[in-house]
Amino acid sequence: MTTTSLNHSGTGRTLRRERRDWRGWAFVAPFMIVFLAMIIAPVLYALWLSLFRDQLIGGNAFVGLENYADALKDSKFWESLWRVTLFLVVQVPIMLALALVAALALDSARLNGKSFFRIAIFLPYAVPGVVAALIWGFMYGDQFGLTASINDLLGSHIVKPFSSSWILPSIGNIVTWEFMGYNMLIFYAALKVIPTELYEAAEIDGAGQLRIIASIKIPALRGALVITTIFSIIGSFQLFNEPNLLKSLAPNVITSYFTPNMYAYNLSFAGQQFNYAATIAIVMGVITAVIAYIVQSRGSRTEDF
Repeated sequence: MTTTSLNHSGTGRTLRRERRDWRGWAFVAPFMIVFLAMIIAPVLYALWLSLFRDQLIGGNAFVGLENYADALKDSKFWESLWRVTLFLVVQVPIMLALALVAALALDSARLNGKSFFRIAIFLPYAVPGVVAALIWGFMYGDQFGLTASINDLLGSHIVKPFSSSWILPSIGNIVTWEFMGYNMLIFYAALKVIPTELYEAAEIDGAGQLRIIASIKIPALRGALVITTIFSIIGSFQLFNEPNLLKSLAPNVITSYFTPNMYAYNLSFAGQQFNYAATIAIVMGVITAVIAYIVQSRGSRTEDF
């Protein structure tokens, strides 16, 4: 009798556990449907496209990994990849350093008008990227706008934002203007969760503001620095809006393969090479994921240490 009761009790618990599992999946189902339809399915479709090629004879034929072999030998792809890598190495540290300084200044007790400065620094992020590129494109124009006025004032064409040697810094200036406030807000939020007891203990020990920044605030921002760095890496490799919109103003400097995203876009919509464009997109996705993973892993080890 006791054994039977235990069996019935165990069976009841199993049924209830299975019912809870199905209810859990019901709650997760909306997210899983969107995730599969909007993320997994497009990636799988791009992978499938990258394994085929349109040929004069035979039409769309399966070629395996030949598109990837061609991408690895494509000088245009490597040139565009080198360009965004250089952009990443130079622009991202400058942008994050400026955002960090702004966050530390806003967190300082000596700064007056914090609300105004916080909104003013963050406001460019609220401007759509297309609008921001158009605004700066107008100011960069050497035949009109601010640049033309400066050159007329100086009496020579000294300022040339659309020259081959200055186009990348010019785009970097636009991106920094757009996203510095966003990164500043992440740093500022991380600073606000630091316990005030740490500041009080440091002041009792006689630590100055620079020592507090170096010993308390900067170490507390490691997680935020990792997040902003990863976001910035992804954004740099996805660079598209700014150069694509400025291309009409500097057609001899900004080529159709100025960035990998522009290269894939023009291969697809201008060259009708959908298969090879998918290949470029997959290769860039893998490169971005690997670099982001390395940064995250190193950042996590630093935090644990």
